[in-house]
Amino acid sequence: MKQAAARAAIALVPEDSVVGVGTGSTANYFIAELGRIRNRLDGAVASSEATAKQLKALGIPVFDLNGVDDLAVYVDGADEVTSHLAMIKGGGGALTREKIVAAVARKFVCIADQSKRVHVLGKFPLPVEVVPMARSYVARELVKLGGTPVWRKDFVTDNGNAILDVHGLTITAPAELEERLNQIVGVVTNGLFARRAADVLLLGTAQGVQTITG
Repeated sequence: MKQAAARAAIALVPEDSVVGVGTGSTANYFIAELGRIRNRLDGAVASSEATAKQLKALGIPVFDLNGVDDLAVYVDGADEVTSHLAMIKGGGGALTREKIVAAVARKFVCIADQSKRVHVLGKFPLPVEVVPMARSYVARELVKLGGTPVWRKDFVTDNGNAILDVHGLTITAPAELEERLNQIVGVVTNGLFARRAADVLLLGTAQGVQTITG
């Protein structure tokens, strides 16, 4: 189902464009599909060091986002996604760079299998990237919001930061919570993608790939 969704996403990549590429198991299928059409791409912007390494191995040029004037499309997976196309992302720890690339892209395409679709976000722990010295303070503030933060030990993001995975949240107003979390001093960003939700969801199911728009 993941592979089918990844293949469907190729049709949304314009020729001679620079494509934003996400991180994670589903994005890996998309990277493999990009390798098949690399000759009609100008290149890619990667959301993580791991993704950049995979793209380069396939012969796809990888550009720094600061040097790219236009990003036609960004394709990435999700840990959870609603029918309104709000998502939790960051299970792989690349949430900050993913959010930056998504903000720049004109179109954000989410690819996922049917197990990732939910009615309410929060069963999957919400990742929050934090500056290391603020980790304990941010954790206390997250408890006040009703969550149970767990430090992702022995993990450092590509930006040199820590991640707190917040359990026990029922997120009925994701855009509001996304903004509120980002106001906590020491938070770099959080894994709610609601203020910049996906524009298109390609959902792999047993009956084929469903296209859902926001």
